[in-house]
Amino acid sequence: MEITTTGLVLRTVRVGEADQILTILTPDKGLLSASARGSLRLKNKLFSGCGLFCYSEFLLTTGRKTNFINGATVIRVFHGLSRSVEGMALAAYLAELATALAPEPPESADCLRLLLNTMYMIGEGKRPLRQLKAIAELRMMTQTGYMPRVLGCDECGRYEGGSFYLDPVEGRLLCEDCAGKARRTPNLDPGALYALRHICLAEDGKLFGFTLSDSSLKRLGRVSEQYLLAHLEYSPKSLDFLKTVLD
Repeated sequence: MEITTTGLVLRTVRVGEADQILTILTPDKGLLSASARGSLRLKNKLFSGCGLFCYSEFLLTTGRKTNFINGATVIRVFHGLSRSVEGMALAAYLAELATALAPEPPESADCLRLLLNTMYMIGEGKRPLRQLKAIAELRMMTQTGYMPRVLGCDECGRYEGGSFYLDPVEGRLLCEDCAGKARRTPNLDPGALYALRHICLAEDGKLFGFTLSDSSLKRLGRVSEQYLLAHLEYSPKSLDFLKTVLD
């Protein structure tokens, strides 16, 4: 059967001299793998649309074991990603997360939108990379059903005032007083707490619309990574590299 869909290329694996196996995140088919024969040859019709991080329209033949790409028309190429090692490293990390976490349709459309918007922000330098990393981590976890309980203290219901503690395993908030009783050290200042709630609850159009102080961003970054790793249950190889280049 032949289908047409759009998608973002998350991973490419070379096969032989000129073929590739692509991992593509699509809005209507979720995550799929497809063979792009001859796509590494400059004059091949698939060359421009099958590159890493290309957002393209694909014409595919679906089979029982293998999908084949018959056509690929570029919609967007995020040229700005290659301007820095840090930007490419973050993009690779987010692609690995999406490959591991991508939900089935229709939620996969939200995940794709998040990745496209984040890739654009990385390439254009619209926000600090550490902020984009935290946004993508927490929003992706929210989209896949792992949103932490962020509305108030899980013990007393307190909404704001002072520092809070987010339990990375249980995903619950504790105010400073209740965290002390539980022998936990608060890990979110007011700025980081606001950002945490915003990332989990804001509509897509407003997701990136906040700024943070350096100290609040550091707290948010540590919490978002700890929370993701606690539920992902493995450490992505791309994260190890990202940490070596991201200041």
